[in-house]
Amino acid sequence: MKKWLLAAASLLMVVTLAGCGSNTIATLKGGKVTQDEFYKEIKETSAGKQQVQQMILQKALQEQYGSKSLTKKIDKTYNTYKKQYGSSFTSVLAQSGLTTSSFKNQITTQMLANAALKANKKVTNADLKKQWKTYEPKVEVQHILVEKKDTAETVISELKKDNSTKNFTALAKKYSTDTGTKKDGGKLPVFDSTDTSLDSTFKTAAFKLKTNEYTTTPVKTSYGYHVIRMIKNPGKGKMADHKKTLTDQVYAKWANDQTVMAKVYTKVLKKADVTIKDKDLSDILSSYGVNAKKSSAKSSSK
Repeated sequence: MKKWLLAAASLLMVVTLAGCGSNTIATLKGGKVTQDEFYKEIKETSAGKQQVQQMILQKALQEQYGSKSLTKKIDKTYNTYKKQYGSSFTSVLAQSGLTTSSFKNQITTQMLANAALKANKKVTNADLKKQWKTYEPKVEVQHILVEKKDTAETVISELKKDNSTKNFTALAKKYSTDTGTKKDGGKLPVFDSTDTSLDSTFKTAAFKLKTNEYTTTPVKTSYGYHVIRMIKNPGKGKMADHKKTLTDQVYAKWANDQTVMAKVYTKVLKKADVTIKDKDLSDILSSYGVNAKKSSAKSSSK
């Protein structure tokens, strides 16, 4: 990753220096370092070639799918994050090695890629049926986490006497080791079948519950033993009622599938009608199955 970032920064430096109209990067006793020498070194690295490839793809995506409406969506998303983190926004970004500018570029790239995906690959009814098999709607639960199984069984015994929200909340405050939720009666943020933050065993047990039901046996995960109570489960219902949600989930899954996205990018690059003017980089898009046009210009590696 560090090599890739170095190559990216180096290529940006070449562009910046070229804009300044000077061919010399540095001078020293007995010689100098020129842009041509620097460019030759960078373009021969795998990281450098990858960066050039990504720059071409980014330009093609922007040309084909950039729009005023998309820009508004990008700004809205960026501002939502900025508002969410407030004064700590820049420091939070810095922890991930990002600046405000690079973060916005990241959002832009993702949204352009999503636009290209939706334009080049349509969700079929078969895709929806496949997604429906594992689909579960958003549910709201509260839970009590304990270290020992017999403690969880004690909690369940108490719930058999009184399965009210009030009693579960009291039991959570008394027994739960989940310090992040016990004060609020063990309530968790709503989640559905696509959630990856929760243990799969926990989710499976939760989705089996109807509103106001609780797990009558302890649910074991890597965190300990859980007793789960369903606050609200709207039920799965009919597929037709969830078509938009299912469609969004299919696209989200495809967006994270490298094979799917590679095919989308191939279509984008072919449509872009790319011409490569440096013969040393003539096969730069071959990994996408794209044979770019070659210019008669000579290699700049001399």
